[in-house]
Amino acid sequence: MDVIDIGRKTRRPDQIEIPPGLIKKILLGFGALIVLLLIYSSFYTVQEQERAAILTFGKYTEETTAGLHFKWPYPVQRVVKVPAELTQVITIGYTQNGDVITPNDEEALMITGDENIVSADAVVQWKISNIRDYLYNIDNPEQFLRNAASSSIRSVIGSTKLDYAITDGKTEIQEKVRELLIDLQAKYNTGMQIVGVKFQDIEPPVGQVSDAFREVTNAREEKNTKINNASKYENDRIPKARGEAQALLENAEAEKKSRILNAQGDVAQFNAIYTEYVKSPGVTESRLIIETLEKILPKAKIFISDSSSDTVKYLPINELLRSNGSTASGNAAANNAAPSDAAQGGTAK
Repeated sequence: MDVIDIGRKTRRPDQIEIPPGLIKKILLGFGALIVLLLIYSSFYTVQEQERAAILTFGKYTEETTAGLHFKWPYPVQRVVKVPAELTQVITIGYTQNGDVITPNDEEALMITGDENIVSADAVVQWKISNIRDYLYNIDNPEQFLRNAASSSIRSVIGSTKLDYAITDGKTEIQEKVRELLIDLQAKYNTGMQIVGVKFQDIEPPVGQVSDAFREVTNAREEKNTKINNASKYENDRIPKARGEAQALLENAEAEKKSRILNAQGDVAQFNAIYTEYVKSPGVTESRLIIETLEKILPKAKIFISDSSSDTVKYLPINELLRSNGSTASGNAAANNAAPSDAAQGGTAK
């Protein structure tokens, strides 16, 4: 073997000289890197719509909510995040990808209680209520929920007649399906909460049967609309008629009481006058005559003239009244002439 002379020291060609302390530095750097990785992996962030389950040596120990948290590095602890604060949706009878809707007849078609075929599309809204049950009690939670929803819908529709299912029974069917789903989740401890169930369509399969049932449904809706309008008109007119009738009765009763009171007052007045008349008939008769004249001749003017002559006299009374001076002199002359005319047997015209 060849030997290379490098001064006082000799080495073989396959030997590499390692500087003193290099291995120590490499080990220190590797250790620092591991420490940094462990520190970095000890902190984790949970988003607003999430909750996190902490697994210590593979066993569920606790859960955390939104924010920055600390855990022991892997493999001591591990974090599993689930969208527990998010309301999720599954569809029955169709699939939706964006704006594209694809029917799923295998899920949608089912038999009603009167042995007819109906197509039912539904949307089930749900949330994660218990992370531990959700992670450990069922293998595929969404598939379990889909199967449970399909089974519940078929169970309810299977006990409902077609005519009721496609017309007035939609709301009742939704409620029954929701109750069945809630019972199934509680029975198997799935950790899922049913928020709501809503049917998109409940109708016969597409074709002539569907068109016929649609016409029947439209006719029934039109019938219900007319009945509602008639009931509205009835509810509007009857109270008004009753009010008008009651008003007429009250007005008649008020008129009756008014006339009775007026008649009683007239009777009382007549009795009072008669009592005074019995005491002094002449005075009472004169007073009644004067009061009557005051009522029927409140603004009457009396002109007295002499009619003893055979000559027809013309008095321009209107012209005399228009002139204040003539009126005053005419009144004075009438007053002066009154005693003599009365004495001579004059009459008033």
